[in-house]
Amino acid sequence: MPRLITLFSGSSGNCHYIRSESTEILIDAGVCARSVENALKSIGTGLRNICAIFVTHEHADHTRGLEIIAKKYGIPVYMTEESARALIKDKNAALLSVLRLYPPLFSAEVGDMRVSSFISPHDSACCVGYRVEFPMGDSTHKIGVATDIGHIEPALVEALLGVDECIIESNHDVSMLMTGPYPYTLKRRILSERGHLSNEDCGKIMNILAQSGTHAFMLAHLSKENNYPPTAELTAKTALSAFPGVQISVASPNTPTEIRI
Repeated sequence: MPRLITLFSGSSGNCHYIRSESTEILIDAGVCARSVENALKSIGTGLRNICAIFVTHEHADHTRGLEIIAKKYGIPVYMTEESARALIKDKNAALLSVLRLYPPLFSAEVGDMRVSSFISPHDSACCVGYRVEFPMGDSTHKIGVATDIGHIEPALVEALLGVDECIIESNHDVSMLMTGPYPYTLKRRILSERGHLSNEDCGKIMNILAQSGTHAFMLAHLSKENNYPPTAELTAKTALSAFPGVQISVASPNTPTEIRI
């Protein structure tokens, strides 16, 4: 049965699990390999069942487990060439043996899935989100994964139009960020066009996607210091007040959180 589960979410690590009828993949592996394996075991699977890992960008909270996973399991890792060059400094890294390098915009077939990337504005060498499609019954099921978004770009929204479910960044509440303990330079980075998406801007994207048929959202990559799950959820519900049937969930930082497909 198809499943969509956020295993880890936030600045301490990100990892999402997607299963179709016959294929299992991960989006990112930003915690240690053991933690990924334990999380997968808790939902009834394991790394030996994962067909591929698709990486959004090279920051450690999205890539921390890749080297050990590559060494122990040999799972193919799909990543943009720019991110790989920024991440890998050791010419003997096990990750090099499993890399599948691509330009920022690409599509790949893995089992019965088609995974297509789109560019996400963020302060990394290259950051992408993913649209995952696979057959389900007589139709094609569509899932979007978009985190680490500095600002709303039309091309990003267009890439997500029509997805059935979407994991979307709701990183911070602007007032909490501005009055919080972060130094001014870090606040500027988060608020910049290559930083992170606020609750309010997340709500704007959700409203557009709900109009295109998206029926479930997972709010992800919440800041521990600059957001509260109830605040993010309330902002999302307000943005979707015209769509009372839409499901809204908040991803737990380190406990598997599932969206019903």
